[in-house]
Amino acid sequence: MVYKSIFIFKIIISVIILQTLFYKFSGAEESVVLFTKLAGKNEAYLRIGTGVLELIACILFFIPKAIWLGAIMIVGLMSGAIFSHLTILGISHNNDGGLLFAAACLSLFVAFTVLYIKRKNIPFFG
Repeated sequence: MVYKSIFIFKIIISVIILQTLFYKFSGAEESVVLFTKLAGKNEAYLRIGTGVLELIACILFFIPKAIWLGAIMIVGLMSGAIFSHLTILGISHNNDGGLLFAAACLSLFVAFTVLYIKRKNIPFFG
């Protein structure tokens, strides 16, 4: 049962995070506008850097022995995304009805759940 739920969590994370990478890496207008609000003239560095970190986190999330590290990275990235929504962007950004914020919250929840399930595999928590 645990393995099936972890597989479902991997699918949820990959659908949410990996589909946003296209927008980040292609320089889509929505992504540029969002990161310009966060970083001003340095939006490209933040947009691409965030995308690279999300890609690394998703890859680690699919490696059985490194799933905990991917989950920790996702927790950090999604915490930053949620904080940005709450402080700078607003819940509903670019008339999306809060969909991007909700996706970040769901990703954070899933990553925390996987961390809890895999807590015995984390080297420094053992």
